[in-house]
Amino acid sequence: MKKFIAVAGNIGVGKSSLVNLLGKELDWSPVYEPVNENPYLSDFYQDMEKWGFHSQIYFLTHRIEIHQDILNQPNSVIQDRSVYEDAEIFARNLFNQGYLSDRDFKTYYELYQTVSNFLPPPDLLIYLQASVPTLQKRISLRNRSYEKEIAPEYLQQLNLLYDQWIETFSLCPVLTIHADDLDYVADESHLGLIKNKVQEKLIGKDKMIFPQRPPR
Repeated sequence: MKKFIAVAGNIGVGKSSLVNLLGKELDWSPVYEPVNENPYLSDFYQDMEKWGFHSQIYFLTHRIEIHQDILNQPNSVIQDRSVYEDAEIFARNLFNQGYLSDRDFKTYYELYQTVSNFLPPPDLLIYLQASVPTLQKRISLRNRSYEKEIAPEYLQQLNLLYDQWIETFSLCPVLTIHADDLDYVADESHLGLIKNKVQEKLIGKDKMIFPQRPPR
């Protein structure tokens, strides 16, 4: 039976790696973040308040197109980052920072809600959660020039938004994985553990968060 799985999480948490590895293990087609060049990005970085709304509309449009393409595929798919994160995490963070006005964010969010109500949700959302030091370490290891200036405060803001979003997300089952304690790239047993939990969750056996979140 066809399955649609989305992997959510902060920058550097390991979404792409998990999508790649689980895709191979379970014979699911991987779908990664779009590589389309956002025509608003250069303007956005020069004036975030002026171009934030335009940039987010562009991202949302492409994310919706990808979601629809996935639904039309005949085989099972595992996706790197969902349509929901654009609105619930990144657009909301721009709003919190003052780069989206109340009016623009309200218009954007109402559009997102209207469209998302017509989108069948994934069968499972895997939420990869990690502390800021872990995120910084993994970002450093992949050595992408455009990520070198990401501040720890920004990563922490996104972590808080992700946790708040997951607490109220109810469109599909969620498997929360605390990624600080797992290295599924280097350790096959860790990947096997995640694979088993994903399969259990898909058939409704697993009702627990795994691994348990450490005390804050």
